[in-house]
Amino acid sequence: MTELYLAAELRSVGTPTLWIATIGGVILLLVLDFLVTRRPHEVSIREALGWSAFYVALPLAFGAFVWSRFGSSQGIDYLTGYLVEKSLSVDNLFVFMLLLSAFAVPSVLAQRVLLFGIAGALALRAVFIALGAAALQTLDFAFLLFAVILLVTAAKLLRDAVSGHQPEVDINKMRSVRLLRRFMPVTNDYHGTRMTVRLDGRRTLTPFALVVVAVLATDVVFAVDSVPAVYGITEDPYLVFATNAFALLGLRALYFVLHAALSRLIHLSYGLSIILGFIGVKLALHWAHGIWDNVPEIPTPISLVVIVAVLAVVTVTSLRATRAGQPGERKIVTERH
Repeated sequence: MTELYLAAELRSVGTPTLWIATIGGVILLLVLDFLVTRRPHEVSIREALGWSAFYVALPLAFGAFVWSRFGSSQGIDYLTGYLVEKSLSVDNLFVFMLLLSAFAVPSVLAQRVLLFGIAGALALRAVFIALGAAALQTLDFAFLLFAVILLVTAAKLLRDAVSGHQPEVDINKMRSVRLLRRFMPVTNDYHGTRMTVRLDGRRTLTPFALVVVAVLATDVVFAVDSVPAVYGITEDPYLVFATNAFALLGLRALYFVLHAALSRLIHLSYGLSIILGFIGVKLALHWAHGIWDNVPEIPTPISLVVIVAVLAVVTVTSLRATRAGQPGERKIVTERH
């Protein structure tokens, strides 16, 4: 099994030059986003649509480059992985919406909070991708382990969706928040994007600092299953990183575009559970094929068709179910494991 991974790694599209260029580009885009949001303001739908169009065109253009430069197989791997990560990242937005609401974040500060969350998510995904690559190189059962993670996650998402489980965010019970409050006092009011202020001669945290830490803490949970999911599509660490980076970079703008429509996607949890379960089975078959040659594998083009079909079906059924003008409540899962 390890030999299969090493052989795949030799065909990696991620040359040192491409790695450097991609990481540099991601950092440049993050810096640009921080500059754009340095002065807090409410995001207009026109601004959000413009940035969303840019962050959709960019990964698609990169996919065209991968396809033309490295072939259709790598191109399909990238596009399928990107679609999976984009779907999972949309689910992140529901959790971000919950957190921003629970912390009563002023609308002018929302995009800054989201940007910190995206930057943290990118850093965490990079760590998990490196750990995943190391596991695939050294552990013969790594694919099976990833499969189990995805199947357990899929089962929990499906169970919560069927039962109508809708956990609420209680900021007083969040471990990250309780830990911060143990070491420093917290002000009652926001002070712009400042994370600390000095009151009565004491350094004090602001609610902005608490919500940023809470968002970063949820990023850890989402990274646990998003990285194995894309490794189920491609074993190339570079493509895994690229799909994660492009899926996350556009979340800030996408949040404001979808904010009004998010509550209508009431069946998204069903779709994500099917997709994660399908990829889990794909990984399990891939692991078994390395041991028994007669075990079939699921080609990536078929995976792409299945994922697109599932997302299309749950979107249509969600919109039809809420078309009567009574949008259903989105079942947001804040703890997947």
